[in-house]
Amino acid sequence: MNVTRESSNSTEVTLNILMDTDDEEPFINRSYRRLVSRLQIPGFRPGKAPRAIVERHLGRAALIQEALDFMIPETLDQVLRDQDIQAFVEPELELLEVEPVSFKAVVPLEPDVNLGEFRMIRLDRDPVEVTSAGVDEVIERLRFESGPWEPVERPVKFGDLLSLNVAGTILGEEAISNQGIDFIPQQDNLLPMPGFSVYLEGTVEGQEKEFSLTVPDDHPQSEYAGQECRFRVNVLSIKEKQLPELDDEFAKGIRDGYESLEALRSDVEERLTKDAETASLRQLEQNSLEELLKIAQVQASGLIYQRELDQMHQEQERRLRDQRLDMDTYLRFIGNTQEEWLDQLRPQAEQRLNTFLVMRKLAEEEGIDVDSDEIEAEIETLASSSGDSGESMRMALSTDSAKDSIRSSLLSRKVMERLVEIVQGQATSEAEAEEPPENSTQAQEESQEESQQETPDQQASDDETGEEKPDN
Repeated sequence: MNVTRESSNSTEVTLNILMDTDDEEPFINRSYRRLVSRLQIPGFRPGKAPRAIVERHLGRAALIQEALDFMIPETLDQVLRDQDIQAFVEPELELLEVEPVSFKAVVPLEPDVNLGEFRMIRLDRDPVEVTSAGVDEVIERLRFESGPWEPVERPVKFGDLLSLNVAGTILGEEAISNQGIDFIPQQDNLLPMPGFSVYLEGTVEGQEKEFSLTVPDDHPQSEYAGQECRFRVNVLSIKEKQLPELDDEFAKGIRDGYESLEALRSDVEERLTKDAETASLRQLEQNSLEELLKIAQVQASGLIYQRELDQMHQEQERRLRDQRLDMDTYLRFIGNTQEEWLDQLRPQAEQRLNTFLVMRKLAEEEGIDVDSDEIEAEIETLASSSGDSGESMRMALSTDSAKDSIRSSLLSRKVMERLVEIVQGQATSEAEAEEPPENSTQAQEESQEESQQETPDQQASDDETGEEKPDN
């Protein structure tokens, strides 16, 4: 076998590999065994024709072609081991010749990541503030949710609950037909078309109203875009939300019940504070990561970024399949070709990969890892929170792949916690961590002096065992 390096740099190696006959033979034998069972050769039972007969029947090139799927990757694996090359992701392969087999392999190497002066990053966490107005807004929302809808005899106002029959005609065709639908008109409501709610304001129960609206240009059915839609609407009923009084009785009917309105306000304030603290922390995490990515330098093979883009493409296809959609339908809906969509996705792939590489490097720099006890504790936490299905959850999370996923999640969490400590100036620098405590030299000298002063019993013990103490 002849292996040459076409090019080499810090991010990838390009190898040209030319196989000789001896290298090919084991793989051709395997392809013969795969092919012979499928062949019908006169004079031989299926699977019994000798290799020479099969090769004469099909030609050596056919046997090689059958072997390529496993010959090339297995040969490359051996070459990488022999040359002590570690591929970071799957190499890119190109078949050059079939007989003799030669191929090119572009091998992406471990990316080089330099975090720069990341310990100098300083950021403040946004202060948490919960106002009385914020508490009032939540309570008003609870008040609205708990109040019943009651029929009223008056013209329609924004915010009423209406029961409607709606018909809409576009280009002479009935495009909309709904009977007895519930609808709440709002001044800024864009559905089913901008202006629909405005035309309903002031109508009364039993009234039929006709009006026309222009179909928006971004309508999902492009053939209707910009056309006139003629609506005919019957108002079947009008209801108004009846809001309860803000008193202790109202508070007792909320969720599991509160002793008083003041107790409800206190709980709402506590919940809002917790939510605000969480939002503040998440914002600090995002800002910290952005600052780290700004100063970090990542050198990686373009092939690694392409693999990340391919991965995101596959993830999107899986999500669409879960929704019973395909990529072509999705692309038509967003109005992009696949090339345009991939171009838009590429920066996200680069950002995601750089984030992974930088956070992994930070974990390495800070000596952060996740042990098996932490993984088991997380499994127990997740299983315990699953209620009656806890045992089945525990079994599902005990597979190797699930544990790998949990480990990755825990590691990301720990690294982010460490990054937040660093940017807030709460982390001990490496120099401080390595600096010996005050008077440590004196203490060490005193310890050495004490160790040199043996007791008579210790001397006797040394003499009895025949061990000779080294000179100090």
